[in-house]
Amino acid sequence: MTVHQDSHMTSVSDRSALPGNARTHAPYADALQAAAERDSLFLSTPGHGGTTTGISAGQAEFFGEHILSLDIPPLFDGIDLGVDTPKDEALQLAAEAWGARRTWFLTNGSSQGNRMAALAIGTLGTGVVTQRSAHSSFIDGIVLAGLNPGFVYPNVDEVNGIAHGVTPDSLRQAIASHPETVSAVYLVTPSYFGAIADVRALAEVAHEAGAALIVDAAWGAHFGFHPDLPESPVTLGADIVIMSTHKLAGSFTQSALLHLGDTEFANRLEPALARAFMMTSSTSENAHLMASIDIARRDLVNSRDAISYSLENIRHIRARIEGSEHYHLLSGDFMNHADVVDIDPFRLPIDITSTGLDGHAVRKRLTEDFDIFAEMATATTIVALIGVGKSPDLGRLFDALDAMRLENTETRPAEAVAASAGAVTASAGIPALPSAGKLVALPRDAYFADSELVPAAEAIGRTSVSSLAAYPPGIPNVLPGEEITAETVEFLQAVAASPTGHVRGGVDSTLATFRVLKG
Repeated sequence: MTVHQDSHMTSVSDRSALPGNARTHAPYADALQAAAERDSLFLSTPGHGGTTTGISAGQAEFFGEHILSLDIPPLFDGIDLGVDTPKDEALQLAAEAWGARRTWFLTNGSSQGNRMAALAIGTLGTGVVTQRSAHSSFIDGIVLAGLNPGFVYPNVDEVNGIAHGVTPDSLRQAIASHPETVSAVYLVTPSYFGAIADVRALAEVAHEAGAALIVDAAWGAHFGFHPDLPESPVTLGADIVIMSTHKLAGSFTQSALLHLGDTEFANRLEPALARAFMMTSSTSENAHLMASIDIARRDLVNSRDAISYSLENIRHIRARIEGSEHYHLLSGDFMNHADVVDIDPFRLPIDITSTGLDGHAVRKRLTEDFDIFAEMATATTIVALIGVGKSPDLGRLFDALDAMRLENTETRPAEAVAASAGAVTASAGIPALPSAGKLVALPRDAYFADSELVPAAEAIGRTSVSSLAAYPPGIPNVLPGEEITAETVEFLQAVAASPTGHVRGGVDSTLATFRVLKG
C-alpha cells in the first residue's frame, strides 16, 4: 500500500455523514421493484409484457420471470415520469455520494460518457489537448464534435508495454504548443494498470489556461469510498468525470456515470451535457442497468467494512507476489515515475516472464486450460482485477502460473527458458508500442472525406480515415487524419494475429487492408 493524498480524509470520503436514506435506500431500484410487483396488464412495449407466456417463454426460461417483470420501459408513472421522481432522487443521491454538482446514469457505458464530454466541450471551443492513450470512444467524440486535438503523451514503460499518466509540466507544454486556444483537456486516470495521476495539480494547470478538465476515471468509480483508497477526481477539481461502475464497483456490464464537478465551468457545461446526453442515450434506456447503478451507489456508501476486509486480503496477495521467487508486482515500481502519485490496490499487474511465456499466451492458457479470466495482458504482464469488496483466493491463479512455468522448464533447456524470460517481448511476436504518426488532417475532415481501401504495404505513409485501436485496452494507435507508419502496421497486424488480440475499427480481422484518404 502507498501513502495517499491528504484529501482522502475530507468530508466527502466520510460516507457516514450522508443522510440515513442514502445508506439504505435505492429509490429507482425500489420503485422498479414496486412496479414489477403490481398485477399490471401491459398493452405496450416491451413486447414480452413481463409475462412468461407466448413468445417470451424462452426469455423467462433463460432469465427468469423476475427479470422480465423488472424490464419496465421509460416514462412510467411512479418511477421516472413527472417531477421529483424516484429516478430524480437516485440521481441526486449519486451526485451527493461522489461529490458532484450533477450526475447522469449512463446505459451505454463510459463510451457514452466520453462522447457526451466531447460534444459538451465543443460548446467552449474546438481546441482540445488529449492524452494520447485516450480510449477510442473519446476519439469518436472528437470526430462527432469536430474538435482539433493536440496531444500530451503519457510516460510509457517500454519494457512492459504500459502507458501511465502525464505530469503537470508536460500538460502545460502541450497546452502552450497547441496552434489554437485550448478550451478543454482530456486525461485518463487511473490507468488501465492502476497508476494514478495528480488530478489536483493537473486541474490547476488546465484552469490556469482557461480550459476545462475532463477525467476518464472509468476504472475509479470506487475512489473516495474508503480512507485507504484514492480520492475521487470529482472532488479534486475535475470539471467532468466519467466512471464505469461495472468495472470494479459491481453494477451490470455497460452501466456507468458522468459527473459534473462544482467548478467555474459548471454553469456553461451543464446545459451542454444535458443536450449531449439526449443525443447519445437511447430513448429506451434499460431499467435493469439503471437499477444496477442505483444499487451499486447504495452499496458503495455502505461498503467500508467490506472494503477494509478486501484491502487486507489484497495486502496478503501483494506480499505473496513480492515474496515470490518467480513473480513480481509491477505496480510496486509505479511510484518511481514522476507522473504517478498513487496506485489502485484492486488492480494487480503481475510480471510473468519467469514462465518463459509471453503474457498474451499466458492469458490464453489461463482461459482455455484453467478457466481463469485475467483482465488483460502485455508481452510481460497479466493484469488481475479484484472487484471492490471482493476477497478471492488467488491460489488458483498462482497454481496455474506455476504449472505453466514448470511445464515450460521441463520441456525446454534451462538456458532457453532464462533467455526467453529476459526477452519475452520478442517471443510474443508483438512489437513495442509504436509512436503516433503525424496528424495531417482534422479527424472529422478525414472521417468524412473520400476514401479507398489499399493493401497494408501501400497504406504506409497514407492518411487514415479510421480509428484503429488494439484491444485490450482500446487505446487508438491510429486516429482519423493521422499518417499510417510502418511500425503501426506491423504492431496492429501482430495484435490481430495474437491469441487474445483484436483491433477495433479494422476493415478485416487480419489488418490486410487499410481505409485511407483517396489519393
